[in-house]
Amino acid sequence: MNDRRPRATSAHRHDDASDPFGEDAGDRRVDAARAAHLPAPREHVVFDAPFTDRGAWAAGRTSAYPPDGRNPGDNKLDRIGPAFAPTPDGVFRARRASDGLWNADLVSTEYAPGGFELLPGDDLQATCLVHDVQGAWPSLWTWGRDTSSGRSQPGHGEVDAFEYHPTNPRMLELTNHVRPAACYADDLITPGRPFTLRVVFGDSSVQWWVDGHLVFADGTGVGRNWRAWLIVGMSVAAGGYGHLPPVAGTQELEWQCGALTVSRGPGGHG
Repeated sequence: MNDRRPRATSAHRHDDASDPFGEDAGDRRVDAARAAHLPAPREHVVFDAPFTDRGAWAAGRTSAYPPDGRNPGDNKLDRIGPAFAPTPDGVFRARRASDGLWNADLVSTEYAPGGFELLPGDDLQATCLVHDVQGAWPSLWTWGRDTSSGRSQPGHGEVDAFEYHPTNPRMLELTNHVRPAACYADDLITPGRPFTLRVVFGDSSVQWWVDGHLVFADGTGVGRNWRAWLIVGMSVAAGGYGHLPPVAGTQELEWQCGALTVSRGPGGHG
């Protein structure tokens, strides 16, 4: 979602379940994906908070954005702030403002009193619903705390559970910025139809599952010292990276995230 850099790997899912990746996918990641079975959930749910819970979620605040809540350097027209939060049922919106920017909903665990952080081995699950309206940029991602030495984590702890752009309406972008690896998973979802997302943040391999199918196993992982806050939000594309901005007359963009939970095994590693 931030820290843009060249993608390390791409892959495409096809309708043929026996061969879910295109020919350009990394070989060991393809082999791992073909052999994998949906893992059993981790033993304990450690995070399961509604987006209205201000003890668990801070609205409109993350250190991934500059202090003014704008991030034009990352191709964004949106502005975040404490007044912009999702609805109780998890609808994240961006509304056109009179100054040409978009007031966009975002929540993060970073500045919330609970301060929840993901650890290696954690298992994230959510139900998501996106729409192919030009300019929308839904995302579910992580942002990492600096190390005890004061230095930033590699990739600043960012793993994109998913990013979505309507310029590719059936594609999800899945990226590990910590130990760079990525997948453009096409022919995967249908706009307007909910999909289940599961991301297992393994220390040696991050796995992305959609509707019970393994879409990408990166073979790199997050390492054993990773820890990161959760971020859920709606951004608005400014036209870079091939992602078109909203058309004239569009006043609001939205997507929905529900049933978000994080489970963890003993010791927080897996």
